[in-house]
Amino acid sequence: MLVHSTAVANIKSQIKRNRQNERRRVRNRSVRTALKTHAKRVHTSAQSGEETAAQEEARRASRALDQAASAGVIHKNTAARRKSRLARAASTSS
Repeated sequence: MLVHSTAVANIKSQIKRNRQNERRRVRNRSVRTALKTHAKRVHTSAQSGEETAAQEEARRASRALDQAASAGVIHKNTAARRKSRLARAASTSS
């Protein structure tokens, strides 16, 4: 059984690190949520048969994935894998 400690750090550098980690966690969560939204737009456009709209959404999603990877939110290989899947989904929409 895991024990979750409610203790607060006493060391100044660790207190700062905790603040930084919390800010990054919130920012990364919003970025990951936006990535899911981009992917959903690609899939909905592809499902409705709008190939040009799906490809445009795939371009936007690809850019967002690259930005997330360069910021360290997701790994670059994860971004490449997702871009490949989105491109395939957008191209087979018809």
